[in-house]
Amino acid sequence: MNIATETAHIGLEWDTRTGAVTVPIYQTATFRHPGLGQSTGYDYTRSGNPTRQALEEGIARLEGGARGFAYSSGMAAIANLLLLFRQGDHLVVTEDLYGGTYRLFEQVFNRYDLQFTYVDTSDPVQVRTALRPETKGLFIESLTNPLLKVADIAALSGICRERGLLCIVDNTFLTPYLFRPFDHGADITVYSATKYLAGHNDTVSGLVAVKDPVLAEKVYFNQNSVGAVLGPQDSWLTIRGMKTLSVRLDRQQENALKVARWLASHPKVGKVHYPGLETHPGHDILKKTARGFGAMIAFEVVASPLVEQLLLKTRIISFAESLGGVETLITFPEVQTHADIAPAIRKRLGINNLLLRLSVGIEDADDLIKDLDQAFNP
Repeated sequence: MNIATETAHIGLEWDTRTGAVTVPIYQTATFRHPGLGQSTGYDYTRSGNPTRQALEEGIARLEGGARGFAYSSGMAAIANLLLLFRQGDHLVVTEDLYGGTYRLFEQVFNRYDLQFTYVDTSDPVQVRTALRPETKGLFIESLTNPLLKVADIAALSGICRERGLLCIVDNTFLTPYLFRPFDHGADITVYSATKYLAGHNDTVSGLVAVKDPVLAEKVYFNQNSVGAVLGPQDSWLTIRGMKTLSVRLDRQQENALKVARWLASHPKVGKVHYPGLETHPGHDILKKTARGFGAMIAFEVVASPLVEQLLLKTRIISFAESLGGVETLITFPEVQTHADIAPAIRKRLGINNLLLRLSVGIEDADDLIKDLDQAFNP
């Protein structure tokens, strides 16, 4: 079955008693037992809830994994995955990753003696060079935030198999609709489902899919023990959003390519990062392995005053945090999403005072271009 059909049908056959087309919201903390030592399969919502289970089974199917898990946020999902590791373990990590993930690694889990080395994961040689005897995993953004570098997941997962490492892929920017990491050897995928999966900027959620059933049991134990689970209402909202994932992303990608090409030709733009452009270093990898290039664009303006001008003068495009919703959003990574990364590191990576990040929505592409055009003018 095509993945577009799979997304539209998440939860469709869940309520066999009434035939409800939409999965019900089981807004309950606890469940009554039919008898002593008996269970309906549900006891307490932290351990399992039917609405959340419909979502979890949905993401597992979309990914081709053994099991899925829904969390209260993408950061809660990543934090829960780090519980798979022990004191003294080392992970190799994408260097230009989301600033909140960097903060979690460096300011929280470092205190518990988990060690992290950050490298350009679009270069497998750098990844291999960074490995140590105590390395236990790779944490990779398939398309990096904000510079949109492309990781060769097949090559990196091959390194993991050689060394017995866990290959964890944050696939938030591409989603399983465009790219399925398990098809290329990954072990775990993680999403800020707040973004493209839920897709409407109205809920916060995180999703994980695990390929191996034995590993999935370990993830479930940690999820249930820590309890950072997604509530029934937000599970329902995430399912609702995922049903339209394919049509939203098709439109968003179409818009993003038009906007990226327009930006690339603008005299006040110095550089455009978008993998759908043939000049992008990762274009060929995604062209061979993915269904598309996503709808995120990063671009550098030629002078710093243009940053504030664009942020404040756009009328259709909103100056706001987050990404992946139906509305186009613009952010300034240096002082917003990546402020927790040290200035020297940001400068080396290219996250500078000229860089803006654009999450392209489903509006008319010509309207978005006109909005940017008027904002560029004094």
